[in-house]
Amino acid sequence: MTQALVSAVVHDLIGIGFGPSNLALAIALQERGEQQGALDVLFLDKQADYRWHGNTLVTQSELQISFLKDLVTLRNPTSAFSFVNYLKQHGRLVDFINLGTFYPCRMEYNDYLRWVAAQFEDQSRYGEEVTAIEPVLHKQKVEALRVISRDTQGQNHVRTTRSVVVSPGGTPRIPDAFVALKGDGRVFHHSQYLQCMARQACVNGKPMRIAIIGGGQSAAEAFIDLNDSYPSVQVDVILRGSALKPADDSPFVNEVFSPEFTDLMFSQNDAQREQMIREYHSTNYSVVDIDLIERIYGVFYRQKVSGIARHTFRNLTSVHAATATDNGIELALGNVATGASSLQTYDAVVLATGYERQLHRHLLEPLSEYLGEFEVARDYRIKTDARCQASIYMQGFCESSHGLSDTLLSVLPIRADEIAESLYANISQGSRDQAVLERLLAVG
Repeated sequence: MTQALVSAVVHDLIGIGFGPSNLALAIALQERGEQQGALDVLFLDKQADYRWHGNTLVTQSELQISFLKDLVTLRNPTSAFSFVNYLKQHGRLVDFINLGTFYPCRMEYNDYLRWVAAQFEDQSRYGEEVTAIEPVLHKQKVEALRVISRDTQGQNHVRTTRSVVVSPGGTPRIPDAFVALKGDGRVFHHSQYLQCMARQACVNGKPMRIAIIGGGQSAAEAFIDLNDSYPSVQVDVILRGSALKPADDSPFVNEVFSPEFTDLMFSQNDAQREQMIREYHSTNYSVVDIDLIERIYGVFYRQKVSGIARHTFRNLTSVHAATATDNGIELALGNVATGASSLQTYDAVVLATGYERQLHRHLLEPLSEYLGEFEVARDYRIKTDARCQASIYMQGFCESSHGLSDTLLSVLPIRADEIAESLYANISQGSRDQAVLERLLAVG
């Protein structure tokens, strides 16, 4: 067995994941540290380098929120880490203004995030997947946390920290019918779209029949990319709903993504919060930008005009079973309205089926006896029992308490500042004494 590499440093904070949420936190901590003193911070990410949804960045994909909701502007419009400064530094500010849009393409926004991340190289480690977060005990109290990660070479790393912020993002949701096909290169989640499509026969112009499962933004973007980029591909869009539904991004509704709405949401009881999430569900889940819906409708209308039915729109359809055969992936489909069933065979299946957010429970399982039901305070800190002195924060797992914006980009700068303020308040100067450091490192 490979011996673990144990760090002799006790960090003030280790961030799990280095996506936009923790990237915004890194900025907030750096800017706050200029006045209050710097903290010892490290971020771990399982990706080999910085990429934001890198395998989904098709050329037609655009950001769905204003560039002004970048990593910093809502908190500090003068920050050097703003999207506007990124444009200036890359010589594209005037060109972007001439586009006359608030919505950059995701490819450019990914480049913006990479530009910011490159300025935190000394605080980040890539290619390390965190496997567990364990308690460091002293006199039956959790004085600190042990973060265990594994790098791409299989080497384990053990680090100690007074605080963690868990922000690894969502985990691809795989419908039950497709679980047994894990590892079959003909079936893949949309999160791996570009990587997996590069291995398909249609790249070389060979005919393929591909199914897209889902009726949200990801499914719509995949359909347009397959239609535009692969002329030899015939696509079936398969969704349980009756139609592609438009996202509600009207001005009054968009106020649910404001920082003030987070305060309102948190002040409600559980039943009121559930009702508010249901009311605004159409802003984010199983919906598509209206302009993309119109493009897709146009594709199917032109098929009717030409009489050449290249693609099929299978609405009101559920997948009962999926079977791997030598000829392709056989899907048992059922019409939810009529009960009619059919068998269809595809060369590939794209699962545009969204994400689950349960990874935090797995990572924090060694601490479960201190965490209760993962209830969080307003500052995104998990409410632990009195035995746990370490601070555990979550980003992207607090929708039920903080609202729909929790999994989105809308409030990143404000949330980061709230967590940063809480961190400084909870990390006392006394905990940095050398005697404390030596005691923590001696444990385990």
